[in-house]
Amino acid sequence: MTGKILTLAIVICALVAGVAMYYLQVYAYYYDVEETGQDVALTSVVTGQPEVISSRDFVAINADSSPIRFRACFQTDDSMGLLSESYELFDDAVPLLAPKWFDCFDAEAIGQDLETGAAVAFMGARNFEYGIDRVVAIYPDGRGYMWHQINDCGDKNYDGSPVDPTCPERDQ
Repeated sequence: MTGKILTLAIVICALVAGVAMYYLQVYAYYYDVEETGQDVALTSVVTGQPEVISSRDFVAINADSSPIRFRACFQTDDSMGLLSESYELFDDAVPLLAPKWFDCFDAEAIGQDLETGAAVAFMGARNFEYGIDRVVAIYPDGRGYMWHQINDCGDKNYDGSPVDPTCPERDQ
């Protein structure tokens, strides 16, 4: 009888721990990002600095637990021709999965559309946070999506490899 009670207690503890871990990963640390009107910026080919573009219907989430948990959806009225001529393209854009409850952001569809050319990826801000770039994907119909992606400096920094001399100095 004692063995059955002990087994039941272990199973209940394991279930509670599993549910808690799921909740913490998927819901607990995320918060809504307030729209400021300066939310969507692309890096200019002329100045090399991010410049704000027109946006509306901005919805975003972020989390303090990781620099790559940021996701955003928006609309822009700027034409794809103007954007492509004025702002830096981003070659290796790989949208990261968002929680299922943030349903405006479908990373798999965005990734496929970037591969086929149905959407174009732009550099939002290089080293938005050390080793992290903000990437912006925009469709010709004005739909846009943003996320943070680890760059080469971040890869080397986080895995312990020597950081390339072209990487910026890291703030302590």
